[in-house]
Amino acid sequence: MSGRRQGYDGVVLAVPVTVPYERFSIHGAHRFFGRLMRGLVEQSGLPKERIDGVCAASFSLAPDNAIGLVERLGLSTRWLDTIPLGGVSGIVALRRAARAVQCGDADIVACIAGETNQTDSFRRGTATFSQSAQDAVYPYASGGPNASFAFLTDNYMRTYGAKAEDFGRVCVAQRDNATAYPHALFRTPLTLADYLDGPMVADPIRLYDCVMPCAGAEGFLVMTEETARDEGLPYVRLLAAIERHNAFADDPIQERGGWAKDGDALFAQSGVGRDAIDFFQTYDDYPVITMLQFEDLGFCGKGEAKDFVRQHDLTVSGSFPVNTSGGQLSVGQAGAAGGFLGLVEAIRQLTGETLGAAVAEARVGLVSGFGMINYDRGLCAGAAILAAA
Repeated sequence: MSGRRQGYDGVVLAVPVTVPYERFSIHGAHRFFGRLMRGLVEQSGLPKERIDGVCAASFSLAPDNAIGLVERLGLSTRWLDTIPLGGVSGIVALRRAARAVQCGDADIVACIAGETNQTDSFRRGTATFSQSAQDAVYPYASGGPNASFAFLTDNYMRTYGAKAEDFGRVCVAQRDNATAYPHALFRTPLTLADYLDGPMVADPIRLYDCVMPCAGAEGFLVMTEETARDEGLPYVRLLAAIERHNAFADDPIQERGGWAKDGDALFAQSGVGRDAIDFFQTYDDYPVITMLQFEDLGFCGKGEAKDFVRQHDLTVSGSFPVNTSGGQLSVGQAGAAGGFLGLVEAIRQLTGETLGAAVAEARVGLVSGFGMINYDRGLCAGAAILAAA
């Protein structure tokens, strides 16, 4: 039996900030966090002393964690958290920050994620990603996400009849969205033929199925609606949020994520139906995971995402806009900041602060997170529904 889910009445998100992505950097993660915090202060007009909570995520900040970062940034907080959960970190940070604000443990929380990416960062990161990676995957030369997602994608294709073209439709639509987004690393238009002609990386994963590791940072502020109004900040309301970890552990291989357990509760808490969603910022480290999210969050039945992407235009001006900035597949994946990308973009869309193309008359957006891939599954899932003020 699940407990009563307390709502998020009065909690809002504001001040979306991106530190532009770089393919590689010789600098440490602290530099990107510093630029991010400066952006939050400058864009909000708040003195940094007003920010009395921090929720931070990073793979490359070590040996520091959130407290070391707070010291470096010259902050003094009365609430602090570190979220080491990769692509679900943004949703989890939002949930933690929202509860802190509701309880009065903090007035204004900076939810921040930043990463550096040096020439050997990705290899070193995959080698030490988890104990499972060290013991059961990396010693057999299968380290890194490409092999794992090839396994998941192949199983999905064989089980549900999806074709390479179906995954390609996701990649092509998101690249179309990215052409207008100034921070995207990849803005050259991509055709379905280009996608299919891309070299095979780990069969059936092709080049354009893979995200590009990079350096950068994403962040936003969480506060009460009253505080945002008093400070004159554009904001969005948090209607609902969920997270689930190690869902469906008995499944032989992942064909569904934690969203399938809690998706109905998410919409029930939000008070809106699926037909009210104006855009969906999915976590898109590989297109198969976007397909799972369409299914698990109830936009189509299990195994029907292939038909969903054939029937819908996923571009900003289409019938079902997905990853309106281009998502990680075109913007890049700045480590844990990839889990914040969708939230930052959703705030922009719903406050009229878009940097790229805008979804016409957007009022309600859905954002999801997914993280901590093991050999045959990702262990963490989350989602949030946001609404314009």
